[in-house]
Amino acid sequence: MKFAVIGMGSFGSNVAKMLYEKKHEVLAVDTDKEKIEELKTLVTHAVHMDAAVKENLRALDIQEMDVVVVSLGPEMEASILTVLYLHELGAERIVAKALTEDHGKILDAVGATEVIYPEKDMAIKTAFRLSNPNILEYLPLLAGIDIQEIAPPEKFIGKSLRDLDLRNKFGIQVIAIKEIIPEKTTFIPDADFVIKDSDILIMMGDQAQMDKINKL
Repeated sequence: MKFAVIGMGSFGSNVAKMLYEKKHEVLAVDTDKEKIEELKTLVTHAVHMDAAVKENLRALDIQEMDVVVVSLGPEMEASILTVLYLHELGAERIVAKALTEDHGKILDAVGATEVIYPEKDMAIKTAFRLSNPNILEYLPLLAGIDIQEIAPPEKFIGKSLRDLDLRNKFGIQVIAIKEIIPEKTTFIPDADFVIKDSDILIMMGDQAQMDKINKL
C-alpha cells in the first residue's frame, strides 16, 4: 500500500517508520529540514515541504495514496487546512490526529475520514491497566465490548475452561491463551484446556462482566 505521513513529530515519524518496516511505500512530509534528513533512509521518500499549501500537496499527486496520515502536533490551523486540501484534491482516506475534541470535530467537518486521539487513548488505556492490576493489555472494541489480556485469577488455576464455564456465567469468550511453558499460543482453546499460573488469557466480552472477572 501507499502511505503519506504529514508531520514528523514523535507520533508521525514512528507511524512512518513502522509502515515502512512493514514493507509499505511511505512518503514522509515535514517543514523541518533536519527531521526530513534523518528520515531519508527510513522511509521510501522524504520531502521537505509545507503541506498546508494546496499547490504543494497537488505536486505530490496525493490522490494516488491509499492513506494519508496528518499528524501536525500543536499546529491546529495547519492540520485543518491540510485535511481540507487533501479532501478537495481527492485523497481517498485521511486519518488525522486531533489535539482536542473540538479540533477533532473540525477535522471531521473538513474531510477527515478518521480522527484519532493518541494521547487521550493512551491515557485511558494506561489508567485502565493501572486500576486493574491483573490486566496486561486492553483493547476497546464496540461500546461496552473489550478484548483484555489478563493474568488468570488464582481461582482459575488448575481448572479447565469447561469447569470455569465463563461463556455461560459471564458471557465471556476466551479467544486465545498464551502459554509461557511451553512457549506457544493456542487460539480458540477447547473446553478441556487446564489453566496454569504461567498462562495469559486473551478474553473478549462485555466490559462490565470482564470487571467482575478481574475482581475474582
